[in-house]
Amino acid sequence: MNFSLSLPIHDIPLWFLVLSLFLPRISIAVAWFQHSMGQYIPNPAGLLQIIVALLIPRFLILFWIYQDQGITIWFVLHVIALLMAWGGGGHRIRRRRRGDFVD
Repeated sequence: MNFSLSLPIHDIPLWFLVLSLFLPRISIAVAWFQHSMGQYIPNPAGLLQIIVALLIPRFLILFWIYQDQGITIWFVLHVIALLMAWGGGGHRIRRRRRGDFVD
């Protein structure tokens, strides 16, 4: 297992790595329209990647980063973004629902 604190950029463009931290579905769509990530963008036969891109895009992005760079700081940043999005989002919804029933 190789871990590096440097910010390597191999085949995945820097704009994709940064934008996908905040807007994963939009960054996948922009990359698909630009054809800037040819080896990662799914072809019509890759139905599994299309389904994953629609349902859980952060896992697909993590898979692409791991495939390109391994476990680097970009991978760790995206894991943190995944945990923050999934960990904090459900709490806010539960609190809002609970508040609706209290009235």
